[in-house]
Amino acid sequence: MDLEFKGQTVSTIGEPLSVGEKFPNFTVLNKDNKEVKLQDLLDKPLLISVVPNINTSVCSVQTKHFNQEVDGHSAINFVTISTNTVEEQSHWCAAEGVKNMMMLSDVNHDFGEKSKLWIKDLDILARSVWVVDPNGEITYSEVVPVQTDEPSYDKVLDQIDQMN
Repeated sequence: MDLEFKGQTVSTIGEPLSVGEKFPNFTVLNKDNKEVKLQDLLDKPLLISVVPNINTSVCSVQTKHFNQEVDGHSAINFVTISTNTVEEQSHWCAAEGVKNMMMLSDVNHDFGEKSKLWIKDLDILARSVWVVDPNGEITYSEVVPVQTDEPSYDKVLDQIDQMN
């Protein structure tokens, strides 16, 4: 999929998933460097916020926005995934006071390869938002066409409100 990143056309390694498809199982790392798999997150509906680099302004805004929503949506698991290292994510969380959002590192590219969201040339993931039901089915997806833009927060939050 072609996207715009800082005025340049970049491509994901394939065509990202669609609503109605099963999200493929993946393995990422949590703040303790422990593996987390998709099925570990599906005890309730899951919102996956994907950011290219947590240490940039738009990614920071997106992650803080969803972090603020976590408390009001206890029936949903919220995670943010990026290719940043666990250490980079931990430092960002400490600096920004983010405690509720589960940050997950795709430093090994398993999530990016299986979801087709990896932009290999830049070693980042495509900015996107996903809602996955407890059966692993995608009920909402948005891959942001211009990667320096924020996602449609209202649309994804409306989707999770409908699941409660």
